[in-house]
Amino acid sequence: MITIYHCLFFIILEKITFKNAPSPQEFNEGDDADLVCDVVSSPPAEIMWKYKFNLIKSAKDVRFKVLDNGHLLIRGIKKVDEGMYSCEARVNSRGELDFRMIKVVINVLPSIRARQDEVNATADSGSTALLACDADGFPEPTVTWAHNNDVLESGDKYSLNEDGSELLIRDVKKVDEGEYTCIARNKAGEKAEEVSLKVPPKITYLNNQSALEFDELVTLTCEASGDPTPNILWSFDNRVFTEGEQASWTRPDKYESLDRNIVVRSHARVSSLTLKNVQFTYAGQYLCTASNSIGEDSQSMSLEVRYTPKIQGQVAIYTWEGNPANISCEVAAHPSAEMLWFRDGFQLPNANSSNVKIYNTPSVSYLEINPDSQNDFGSYNCTATNNLGSDHKEFLLIQAEVPSSPEILQVEPFSSTAVVEFDEPDSSGGVTILKYRVQWRLPGLVWRAQEYDASDDLTKITITGLKPETSYEVRMSAINGKGEGESSEAVSFRTEPVREPSAPKLEVKVHKAGNALKVNWFKQDDGGSPIKHYLVRYKAKHTSDWKPEIRLPHGSEYVVLSGLDWNTEYEVHVVAENQRGKSQPGVLSFRTGSEPNTVPDTVGGGSGLGTGAIVGILIVVFFVLLLCVDVTCYFLNKCGVLMCLAVNLCGKSGAGAKGKDIEEGQAAFTKDESKEPIVEVRTEEENTPNQEGGGATEPNETTPLTEPEPATLDSSCTPAVTTNSVAESYSTAQSSPVSECTTLTASPTKATPAPQNSPGSTPQPEVGALVDLSEAPHPQSTPEPISNPPPVANSSATEEPANNATAEVKTVPSEAPQANGNESKA
Repeated sequence: MITIYHCLFFIILEKITFKNAPSPQEFNEGDDADLVCDVVSSPPAEIMWKYKFNLIKSAKDVRFKVLDNGHLLIRGIKKVDEGMYSCEARVNSRGELDFRMIKVVINVLPSIRARQDEVNATADSGSTALLACDADGFPEPTVTWAHNNDVLESGDKYSLNEDGSELLIRDVKKVDEGEYTCIARNKAGEKAEEVSLKVPPKITYLNNQSALEFDELVTLTCEASGDPTPNILWSFDNRVFTEGEQASWTRPDKYESLDRNIVVRSHARVSSLTLKNVQFTYAGQYLCTASNSIGEDSQSMSLEVRYTPKIQGQVAIYTWEGNPANISCEVAAHPSAEMLWFRDGFQLPNANSSNVKIYNTPSVSYLEINPDSQNDFGSYNCTATNNLGSDHKEFLLIQAEVPSSPEILQVEPFSSTAVVEFDEPDSSGGVTILKYRVQWRLPGLVWRAQEYDASDDLTKITITGLKPETSYEVRMSAINGKGEGESSEAVSFRTEPVREPSAPKLEVKVHKAGNALKVNWFKQDDGGSPIKHYLVRYKAKHTSDWKPEIRLPHGSEYVVLSGLDWNTEYEVHVVAENQRGKSQPGVLSFRTGSEPNTVPDTVGGGSGLGTGAIVGILIVVFFVLLLCVDVTCYFLNKCGVLMCLAVNLCGKSGAGAKGKDIEEGQAAFTKDESKEPIVEVRTEEENTPNQEGGGATEPNETTPLTEPEPATLDSSCTPAVTTNSVAESYSTAQSSPVSECTTLTASPTKATPAPQNSPGSTPQPEVGALVDLSEAPHPQSTPEPISNPPPVANSSATEEPANNATAEVKTVPSEAPQANGNESKA
């Protein structure tokens, strides 16, 4: 038996299948990244990788390599390699293609930096310290803080901001000092940075002290904490006590002052200040200051010294009968003292001292005495007492005297004045000199006097109103509260003859502008003749040309010079002139200020706009605004430059044409008592056919007079209509010899009522004046010039059937219309 076997085989083809191609795939920056893309197909597919739609080739970048298993290896992957990758599988034998998009995410290890490597807390009690660090990375790292291996959390002591980058430490103390670690973490890992907190010194002990005057010693102690060990200084008022300055004021071997009353000792964080033989002047506030490289702290303590009263004050008091005087008893004491006044063993006030009053304050007692006789002058006793002892002092109330006479040193005469130089009296009488009296006279005549207020710097007095070439005598006396003292010996002098004035004394004041100034002058001797005027001239020192001379009247005291050159030295001359001539010039030199920068320099160092550019911009802006206004006027009010061009070049009607023609037409068709209107009839061919083929257009209130519309002539004539209520006026043409019928029309215009007091007014007629249209010649008259063009009236006339024409009637008054009751104004 024959058996036939058939061998059958099947080829099973598997399409492209992505078994493992996850997205996204994350890697740490710097790692060798293996991008997974597992593909199954039959036959096996060819794997290609693309980044940003560009085929990845190892030849171009050795960091990239496609492995045998189809994976993509990226050596030392970077943040810039992050993005979308395409894994493509291709079977060329059957033209099959498939791909997967894989997102690659690169995590970056945090980078951290502290804003300050060291933070010094402030010295105030209960102060806060802020520690901060900034962290970067991807994903965004979280920040935590640790101190002594303990993670810090927000609470009463610590406070963290939202991202943890700032740590606030409250109520900083010495135990808070040390290293704080800032830790930043993300998927790529973590990084830490340390920040040191330094706590400044803190004074921990300082107590007030109390002592009695003349005690053997008192010791002040100050303790402070801090690392490094603080240096402690003592100070009192402006005096500083420091152990490091022994060589200047102490004996280094014994740590004490030269008078051995002050000793400073320091050990570790404790310093002591010892005061020996305590004086009442030692009382007050002592300041202890502890400082190191981190900071400092200061606190003060009080040393109380108790001592017996000590009286101070002016011993001798001068006054005179009827003038009250105060005797001051100033007392220093601790505790406070009681103050009493005595005279001749009797306490004041008493029955025999009605003119005595006492005013007390905690440290001063005032005894007010109003002496009415010589018996009130003498000795007064002030006694102060406290629980430690007492003190007393005698005060003298002395009768004041009038001052002695001043001494005249010299007299400098001029034509009309004299300057007296003097020395103050040897004795003021015990009280202040108030005034000086100067007396002068012609020999043998009555003394003339003038008083001058006394001052410390008054050593010269000027006498005015003297006559030239005249001999005078002068003397002086001093005046105090008690009265006028004796006069000095008379000194003779002779004034100078009439002459030119003395040169004015000048002073200058520069204005805030810098290039302007005010020159003031003070009149000196006028030379025995009144000053007529002052002459001022000035110039820049580097030029020889003087500015035009300025002449000012005799009462002038200053002149203002403006518009001067910047940073320039000027010279000013001021001359006084009288009838005898000109004085020597008063001369003054000055320099103007530097010119300010009106336009600041630009930030980038470039030059700003110049003055010409700014002016040009302003001119352009001005013309743009002007053009905008003109365009607005053209469209709204039919006026302006554009409207003028349109009227002159394009023949458009102006804004006032309609109203103007109405006014002129009304004036033309209004009856004038004295003049008959002249009517001109002009017939033109009608170019525009009448669409209606009908009669003439009936005028109404909107019919224009300036641009009459052509009207088709009708065989019938339209009668004129007169409306009495609105004072309308129409003129109807009479028939011409050739039987032409012409109708004059005008828009109705309300007549303006004539003033009641117008002398020549006449009632307005109800019917318009008839116009003669015949061809007969009319007498010629020369009309006066008129300011407005003649009005134009529309007419409708019937012509021969073959011709359609428009009759245009123009009425021109022989004279300009007068203002009377017959005129009608539009």
